[in-house]
Amino acid sequence: MGRPSRKREPVPFDDPLAEQLAWLLDSSIGIGPYSIGLDGLVGLIPGLGDVLTDLMGMLIVVRAMKSGVHRSAVLRMVANLGIDTLFGVIPVVGDLFDFAYKANTKNIQIYRESLSGGREPLKDWGFVILVVVILLLLLILPLISLFLVVQWISSHFLSAAIALVNSA
Repeated sequence: MGRPSRKREPVPFDDPLAEQLAWLLDSSIGIGPYSIGLDGLVGLIPGLGDVLTDLMGMLIVVRAMKSGVHRSAVLRMVANLGIDTLFGVIPVVGDLFDFAYKANTKNIQIYRESLSGGREPLKDWGFVILVVVILLLLLILPLISLFLVVQWISSHFLSAAIALVNSA
């Protein structure tokens, strides 16, 4: 017995507030052929800037949720903000990253595509799973390294202690 299709009917995208917020945060200031937004500028405030702009970006995610965007697309949007915050807090390099990585513009695109029916939830789930695997590796690899270092140190101290006892 097959599972019923959960395909949603396309809905026209109509959220000028979310679009305006994404524009303000990501591209409201033109500098020659480039554009930057408040996300990059406010992100220059150490520690607080990236958190503030990502909280503002969460408004786009909340509006997408209220509009019925698929869960996988919402998780992808949250991951975009997480990437923006994670790299944005790195001094200097993170500030440059903030100017280039336009998480809110990406989120508006996901929001629009999800409502219009042009976005495959499987693609978003794949991205979310990839992010989770990378985060788990980032957590597990240092723990494994720590274990190996402690094991190496203890084996060297143990062999040195045995040699000292045998020489006495």
